[in-house]
Amino acid sequence: MQENKAQGTDISTLGEFGLIKQLTKNIKINHSSTKLGVGDDAAVLDHQDKKTVVTTDLLVEGIHFDLMYTPLKHLGYKSIAVNVSDVYAMNACPKQVTVSIAISKRFTVEAIEEIYDGIRLACENYNVDLVGGDTTSSLTGLCISVTAIGEAKEEELAYRSGAKVNDLICVSGNLGAAYAGLQLLEREKAIFENNPNMQPDLSGHDYILERQLKPEARKDIYERLQEAKIVPTSMIDISDGLSSELMHICDQSKVGCQIYEEKIPVDYETHKMAEELNMNYSTFSLNGGEDYELLFTVPLEKFDDVEKMEDVKVIGHITEAEKGIYMITRDNSEIALQAQGWNPLKEE
Repeated sequence: MQENKAQGTDISTLGEFGLIKQLTKNIKINHSSTKLGVGDDAAVLDHQDKKTVVTTDLLVEGIHFDLMYTPLKHLGYKSIAVNVSDVYAMNACPKQVTVSIAISKRFTVEAIEEIYDGIRLACENYNVDLVGGDTTSSLTGLCISVTAIGEAKEEELAYRSGAKVNDLICVSGNLGAAYAGLQLLEREKAIFENNPNMQPDLSGHDYILERQLKPEARKDIYERLQEAKIVPTSMIDISDGLSSELMHICDQSKVGCQIYEEKIPVDYETHKMAEELNMNYSTFSLNGGEDYELLFTVPLEKFDDVEKMEDVKVIGHITEAEKGIYMITRDNSEIALQAQGWNPLKEE
């Protein structure tokens, strides 16, 4: 397990503005809509004839991440990825981000630079401009708040409220892997805390670890939808578990749904981890969360188009609201789905 308190430069030697200058000195602007980025009282953006979408996410130490096993560079990358994922979930293209960070005295300048190395890498990968933010001190731990700004034509925006009866329900990638990775890390942490001489055994689990520690927003799926000229009738990213996200769409669209357990894509490593923990892998995919895959609906006539899409699976269809929200299990039983995904406000 990693040790985060390392020898390095005390932040107080730079001060707030010196730290900001140090962290943002290599930032480059790539989008014409970014008229003014870091360096003034506010950024200036110009999206002209397109609609602007804005989303904010907060990552808090001890709630959203554990620094015993989360590399700082991965944390910086993840903070951007989870925000641009929300922009893609609107069928919009992310263009800018702001990053605010609250840090305690145990962090050195070098440690914060490591976080920003991850932030910059993600900004490059998703082609977004870092245009501002804030830094402050924290008495309790590390907090990172990211706001992502994107753009889309009005007719291309996808909301949670547009699903129609008979629409196909589609998901990208596979589900449950991030939760499987979290279960593995928590298990090894418990073993380590009980016996610090025991080294964690993470071998053979690279995929689920990466899905938890360094998730990727599905920029590629957004681009494939654009290329195919498909505007989803509704869309959401899977941050709190498939079951919860389906219920959000059904609630806001005033519809029901039916999905099929056997059609939900689950990776081999997720299966394996579930077996090790004597758990049903469907529990991981339905309730795990943090996969940041895209869940979306399209009209029935788009079936052939989405079937041809790489890494997209049709898992069910939208029904009338009175038919409820159900999953057909592998043994052909019908069970009502419940919102059992992760709740950040729930008392442990």
